[in-house]
Amino acid sequence: MLKEGEHFEPLGNGIKIIVSDLFHFSTDTILLADFCKPRKNSKAVDLGSGCGTIPLLWARNNPSMEINAVEIQPQGNDMAKRSISYNSLENINAINCDLKNLRGVLPFGYFDLVSCNPPYKESGTGIKNPDEEKLIARHEESCNIDDITLCAKNLLQFGGRFCMCQRPERLTDVLSSMRKNDLEPKRLRFVQQRKGKNPKLFLVEGKRGSKPSSLIVEDTLFIEDDKGDFSLEMKEIYGAYKEAYIE
Repeated sequence: MLKEGEHFEPLGNGIKIIVSDLFHFSTDTILLADFCKPRKNSKAVDLGSGCGTIPLLWARNNPSMEINAVEIQPQGNDMAKRSISYNSLENINAINCDLKNLRGVLPFGYFDLVSCNPPYKESGTGIKNPDEEKLIARHEESCNIDDITLCAKNLLQFGGRFCMCQRPERLTDVLSSMRKNDLEPKRLRFVQQRKGKNPKLFLVEGKRGSKPSSLIVEDTLFIEDDKGDFSLEMKEIYGAYKEAYIE
C-alpha cells in the first residue's frame, strides 16, 4: 500500500491518508475544507486535490456525498486512489487530469460545490524550484486563477458554490476573476496567526449565476490566542481532526 517515502497520517474518525514530503496537508487545507461546509448530499469537486485530503475529510463526515478529486500530477492522484481504497470510501472518484481538460470527463453544470487550494505564487515570480512536481504545486505553471474560476463556473450548476483560499496579495486577482467568470463573491474571511499580525490567508466563497450584491466579510479567524496557544475556534476546527498531525 505504502511506497518509499510515504506514510499514513490520521484525519480523525478512523480515516487515514497517505502523505509524502511533496504531497501532504497543511493548516490551509484544513481551513478550506471546514470553510466549504458541504451539505449532506452535495455533489462536489476538489480541483488540484493533491493526495486527496479535502475529499477524504468531506467523505469522512458525509458518506452520501458524490466527490471528485482532480489532480494533474500522477503521483498525487495515485496516492489519493490508494487512500480511498484503504479507507473503503467508494463515494470518491480520483481523476488524473488537467483541470483545463475536464470537458467530457466530468459533467458540466452539475455540481453543487467546487473547491480549490491553488498554487499561491504567480508564474515567473520568486525562486523557482528545480523539482517539476514542487514547481507545479507552488507556482501557477499548469494553471492560473482564471483557469480555475472558469473551470469552477463550467462545473457548477446555477446557485452552486465555489470556495478557495489564497494569499492576501492575490485578493484583487481572485475577486476580479470570480466575477468575470460568473462566480459572484458572497463570503470573505481573513486568517491571521494572531492579533497584531497581518493576514496570512483568505478564504472566499462565490455563487454561480448570483446577482452582484453585498460581500459579507466575516470575522477574522485567529490561529493563536494571546498566549500563543491555539485559539478557541481553531481548537473547535481541529477538534474534528484531533487524532491528526497538523503541520
